[in-house]
Amino acid sequence: MVRAATLVAPRTIEVRDYPVPEHLEPGAVLLRMIASGICGTDKHTYRGETVQYAGTAMERRTPFPIIQGHENVGRVEAIGDAGGPVHAYDGTPLRVGDRVVPAPNVACGRCRNCQRRFPYYLCRNLENYGNSMTSAEAPHLFGGWSELLHLKPGTATFRVPEELPSDVAVLTEIFAVTHSLERVAGHRRPGGFRPGDTVAVVGVGSLGMAHLVKAALMGAGRVVAVDRSPLRLDLARRLVGADTVLVADEDAGPADAAPATQELLELTRGDGADVVVNATGFPGSFASAVAMVRDAGTIVEVGAFVDMGPESFNPAVVCGRSLTITGVGGEDLTAYPGTLAVLARHAHEVPFGAMVSHAFGVEDAALAVETSLDAAHATKVVVTGSAGEVVRG
Repeated sequence: MVRAATLVAPRTIEVRDYPVPEHLEPGAVLLRMIASGICGTDKHTYRGETVQYAGTAMERRTPFPIIQGHENVGRVEAIGDAGGPVHAYDGTPLRVGDRVVPAPNVACGRCRNCQRRFPYYLCRNLENYGNSMTSAEAPHLFGGWSELLHLKPGTATFRVPEELPSDVAVLTEIFAVTHSLERVAGHRRPGGFRPGDTVAVVGVGSLGMAHLVKAALMGAGRVVAVDRSPLRLDLARRLVGADTVLVADEDAGPADAAPATQELLELTRGDGADVVVNATGFPGSFASAVAMVRDAGTIVEVGAFVDMGPESFNPAVVCGRSLTITGVGGEDLTAYPGTLAVLARHAHEVPFGAMVSHAFGVEDAALAVETSLDAAHATKVVVTGSAGEVVRG
């Protein structure tokens, strides 16, 4: 049997036993889990904010019960016989024992967006590990907060460089989402992102922190972290020497974000940031991001994956100030190889592993989520599997 933390209803996690899959379908892969990160999406789902892709053709609700966890790293335990090798994304055969990061989604390859070769997160029939696949259906193990993870045929897998520790490899998915900055770098002036620019990130949880670090590695002249948590701001200073802006207490009203905006404007001599990444996942922050960006600047929205309700915003501001707004729905598969290479290349100069503040076993997954909700005392929290490999936290 396999032990897995199962979300049976909002704020209710049970550790359940599931059968080990005896016969893998051709091309399927079974991973022995090393670690799985707790994402902002996982926190929303845990709290009961379960409408994902709100307002789109892919809108859906969480199909309880589920095993959460889509930021995964593990070792290949078994491979379903496909009449030939099953290949990793780089085209080389997968082997039992390989340490890999799997893609968190499986695209259908048939819908119009797939046929257009759009990024796979635009697939109209996308399946999401830890989000859209219920554990009520065999083979059950579709999330990373488990001892084993079942990967459906066609799931992309990426080998982890030998020199990259697992407590950094578990950050691969969130760093892959930072392809958003590479997209923005392709925009023509007066928008876009160029070396020497100022990049501000509103909300430096793990996803925001990844964007902050990536902006620094891409040559930003100044990076600014904006958050309510002194702990996160201290980490931003440690990782990349970021300037930091502390937002008013969480219980304060939206108007209390104005001092933070003014502080950022003072840092930029009244201009605002060239690029503002909004990664909070909460309503109210978008207007702050707009106030912080320079005229003709660029806003990258990466945090609004679940429905948190409407936000009042006057679109005339977009035209009047010639702003560029870029929405990013996830990571691009093509970003993974480069992301792993960047993490391995810079692991000795950037303490990526310091982003992981806590690690809990599957049996303590409920405590892990509750800990992750406490921004005053936690940054990235991970759930460890049964591979017997140390993940610091």
